[in-house]
This record gives sequence, C-alpha cells and structure tokens, in this order.
Amino acid sequence: MSRRNRASTTVVLFFLPPALLLFTLFVALPMGEAAWYSFFNWSGYGRPTQFVGWRNFALLFQTPAFRTALGNNLLVIVVSLLVQLPLALAMAVLLSEKVRGTTSFRLIFFLPYILAEIAAGLIWRFVYDGDYGFLAKVWGLFGATAPYVLAEPEVAMYAILVVVIWKYFGFHMILYIAGLQQIDRNLNEAARMDGATDWQIFRRITLPLLAPTIRLSVFFAILGSIQLFDVIMPLTKGGPSDSTQTMVTFLYTYGVTRMQIGFGSAVGVVLFCICVVFAFGYKKTLMRHD
Repeated sequence: MSRRNRASTTVVLFFLPPALLLFTLFVALPMGEAAWYSFFNWSGYGRPTQFVGWRNFALLFQTPAFRTALGNNLLVIVVSLLVQLPLALAMAVLLSEKVRGTTSFRLIFFLPYILAEIAAGLIWRFVYDGDYGFLAKVWGLFGATAPYVLAEPEVAMYAILVVVIWKYFGFHMILYIAGLQQIDRNLNEAARMDGATDWQIFRRITLPLLAPTIRLSVFFAILGSIQLFDVIMPLTKGGPSDSTQTMVTFLYTYGVTRMQIGFGSAVGVVLFCICVVFAFGYKKTLMRHD
C-alpha cells in the first residue's frame, strides 16, 4: 500500500469504530427492540412475555384515532405542498434581488424557523386563547366573544396548519433563495434582450434551473409533515377528541403516556416503514440525478 492509502486506512480505522458503536447503541438496537416489542402486549414493566403476533398492527388500523392521525398527516402534506412551498417560492423570488432592505426581510421571515417548536406552540396557544389571547382582543374590538379554536374539533387542525405554515415557511424560502443565487444572471438578461416577459423568464428559465432545489424542498416538507410532533403538543396534545393527532403524537399518547409499549412500538414500526419507503423511493425516482 502507498503511504497515502495507509494514512487513509488509519484514519478510517480510528474514526469508524466509535461512529459504528454510537450508531448501533442509539439507532440500530432501539429500532430492533421496537420491532421486537411490537409483537407483545407489554406495559413496559418486567420482561415482555405475552406474545400477540400481529394483533397490535391489526388493532392499530382498526383504531379511529390512528386513521384520523393518518388523515391529518396527509392534510399537513397537502397544505405544505400547495400553500407553504408556493408562498415560500414567491417570497424568495421577491427577496433574491440585491436590493436595500431585503436582508432584513429575509431575517424576519426566517426567525420563526429559528424559534424552538415548543416555544412557538406556546406562543400560538396564547394567540388562540379565547379569554386573554390576541384573538380575544381582536374579537373584543368588535364587541364579540372570541371562539376557542383549539377546543373545537372541527377547526383545531386548521389552526395548527396556520402555525405549521408560519413556522417552516422561512426555511423553504431561504432554501429557494440559495438556489436562485446559483442561477447565472446573464441568462435572464439575455432573455430580456430577446423580448421575454418576467413570467416567461420565470417559467422557462428560473423554474427549470431551480428544479433540484424544489425537489429537495418537497422532500423536506413531506418528511417533516410525516414526523410532525413538537408544534402540536403544546397547542392541543392531540385533542380535542383526538382531532389533531398525527402519527407521532398518537405514538406518544397511546404508547408512552398510557404505557402501552407494545402497541406504541407497532406505531413506531409503521411510521419507520412509511419514512423509509418514502425517503428511498423519492430519492430513487425524483432525485436520482441531483
């Protein structure tokens, strides 16, 4: 072996074992244990002995709250793709120009993403408060009684969607701005000299060149929507009447809080399979050339 190869081998042998050890202890083993526990009716105390096979998985899909959680995850994905990302792209186009003041606006729109999810949820819980919150003050100006939006099963999830859009809008906007800054400005100038309108430049030049960034943004949006948890817990904890449950809050409520470890492990296995199938399928089909 050459000196360079020996040096590279030494570095690999020095750094790889600790990384493999940490990955095995904190990722691989917990995943394997969760898969094993999902076949037992276990409360978390003692050793799991009551083997139930696939009953936890069958019970899972028969539970109305879990079907509601799946529907809410799909709703978050749809709203993210059809509302959040287009708004982020539009704002990125407006703020990508090097004009005085754009940096301040970028910071303003990016600040919610920096804010911790729990803190953001507590802030919006106060905003939605029907007695003392901002919503109560606005309705009070018109002499009306404010609704308790987080206590209404029909509207609570839509109130959470507003928070999700507000919270993660800035991340996708900055992602698009970074992509727009990689596009050669000379292409736009040449198109304008040929008589192209701003819409034609955006549709025929900007969008095609921005396609890899858009695909990456969609990937993050869908994966984040599937794993949505931190924002919901301080707002509703999955209530009222399980109307705002997502798969992760459902796992926490029924698997951790109620100590149904076997049932909760089945939820974790289903969630893991959905994330893995989506991640690898998406990268294999839509991001294989990126």
